Amino acid sequence: MQYRIDGELIHARSCHCSRCRKAFSGAGSAYAELADPGSFSWVRGAENLQAYASQPDWGLMFCKTCGTTLCGTHKDQVHGVTLGTLNGDPGIQIEAHIFVGSKAPWDHIGGSAPQFDTWQT
Repeated sequence: MQYRIDGELIHARSCHCSRCRKAFSGAGSAYAELADPGSFSWVRGAENLQAYASQPDWGLMFCKTCGTTLCGTHKDQVHGVTLGTLNGDPGIQIEAHIFVGSKAPWDHIGGSAPQFDTWQT
């Protein structure tokens, strides 16, 4: 599976809600939006994608082989990518931790990014 982004990533965040913990099999997600959704393209492996609609117009895409969460979608277009799937330095840092009010009791958040009990305000 390989994708390409010909643009910048914005709004990097980590979500600690129960849905993200399950989808990412960890303490939460590490996700960044595409500044220009048209800058994303699949280079190879698109036939091995599995889509999951988490709510109307929103979803996630996974690798059918290994189960890796690759990206988020909005209205069937890639909206952003999971930071763990990027090679090298993405040039962006986590700028916020969201839904910290529902984080797992074993999760200890580090770093200096602000934390929000619900959505980032």
